[in-house]
Amino acid sequence: MAAGRPALIALTALAPVSWGTTYAVTTEFLPADRPLFTGLMRALPAGLLLLALARVLPRGAWWWRAAVLGALNIGAFFPLLFLSAYRLPGGMAAAVGSVGPLFVVGLSALLLGQRPTTRSVLTGVVAAFGVSLVVLRAAGALDTLGVLAALASTASMSAGIVLTKRWGRPDGVGPLALTGWQLTAGGLLIAPVALLAEGAPPALDGPAVGGYLYLALANTAVAYWLWFRGIGRLSATQVTFLGPLSPLTAAVVGWAALGQALTPLQLAGMALAFGATAAGQLAPRAAAAEPARSFGSASKNGRKDAMDLTGPALRR
Repeated sequence: MAAGRPALIALTALAPVSWGTTYAVTTEFLPADRPLFTGLMRALPAGLLLLALARVLPRGAWWWRAAVLGALNIGAFFPLLFLSAYRLPGGMAAAVGSVGPLFVVGLSALLLGQRPTTRSVLTGVVAAFGVSLVVLRAAGALDTLGVLAALASTASMSAGIVLTKRWGRPDGVGPLALTGWQLTAGGLLIAPVALLAEGAPPALDGPAVGGYLYLALANTAVAYWLWFRGIGRLSATQVTFLGPLSPLTAAVVGWAALGQALTPLQLAGMALAFGATAAGQLAPRAAAAEPARSFGSASKNGRKDAMDLTGPALRR
């Protein structure tokens, strides 16, 4: 690995680790049965905050690109994920979601021209198997709609990762602005769905306000900024192999904070999943150089795709 790459991987890994705390925060502090409102409160305030900090809006093709990425990574992903979690037993939604690395390997071959390797496929299978050992519980018949929603949410996030890698970001625009665009677009997409499906916002007490502040700031604004920053500097497969850290963190938080037991089989699954996550970071030398090529700037292509609201671009 190049100098500084372990630190970059560790910082990017903080995103799925943070997402692993979502379940505990939601069940302990937030109103029950309001998943869409929770998704909205995570995405839109965080997106508007990052837009205010970056003070850069999309321009040209980046208006529709930001909308597409926001829909895939946030606007479609959140509702589908919550739908699957409510309709599937135990950790089945997380188990289905753990096939995300395999989705990304396939989409990277189609959209990025990166040929899948035997190691990446086997590592993805081991990661999914390890997560399944951690989260699955004995259950009855599976809900077909729930399974489809889980697969669709995984496919949505996987496509968002690969398209983020394919499109890069415009010249002069950092990951803070790109993250703000996507969170805002995704939040605006969720808002009417939440209003129609769940009605008016619920009354919030002190713990709920604190929980939403945590989800919007640390769990979403900071975490997604680290995530998209990592996508810009690592390969798509390296980033997606960090995803299993989310259900593993949820299991650890459940054990440490909620008194949930961990069986020897679950601990074995954790070891497998952690091993697969580490193996997924050992990209070949050629693949490690790929992010810099695919995350090109707009100026090299003769485009002006972003509008800076504070700098010289405002005077153009």
